[in-house]
Amino acid sequence: MSSTALPTVASWRHEGARVGFEAAFFADDERGLQVEGTTTATEDGTPWVVDYLIRLDESWVTRYARITSRSRGATTVTVIEADGVGGWHIDGAPAPRLEGCLDLDLEASAMTNTFPVHRLRLETGRAMSAPAAYVRAAGPAVERLEQTYTRSTERHYDYTAPEFGVACRLTYDQFGLILNYPGLATRIT
Repeated sequence: MSSTALPTVASWRHEGARVGFEAAFFADDERGLQVEGTTTATEDGTPWVVDYLIRLDESWVTRYARITSRSRGATTVTVIEADGVGGWHIDGAPAPRLEGCLDLDLEASAMTNTFPVHRLRLETGRAMSAPAAYVRAAGPAVERLEQTYTRSTERHYDYTAPEFGVACRLTYDQFGLILNYPGLATRIT
């Protein structure tokens, strides 16, 4: 996407599968990008709140995350560390099921679909697999999610996640932030 600096804040309205809101704050430094945000929604009658702090290196590869999830009267904190070449630790324990993943994808967040688009820098017409460490909203469990991004135009990517039966066209802005994730979220600021 663009080399234009990200805005300092962005927000999305959840729609379709759930009702809620997400806000994320972006800060660059010499080590890469830090993203702090909160997303809250009600889905299938269950409300949840997820606070996140995610650090990416200068190549947009996930290196660290602290995810705090509140749902059904319980709070769970998960610390995720990645070595930048596909090795992961969850709460200090090795996570071999995530071997080879470079991205973090939060079920609670449309924003995290920004990371692989920047990291991959695909030419129009190109597709690439981008398996991710996928963190559930109400849990949070961390699983491997197989997904593919295909750049269809300058600001559109065709996205598939076969495990969930998802195949849609994602729309991005000039910063490479997601504008529209059909059936899930729309950017409002």
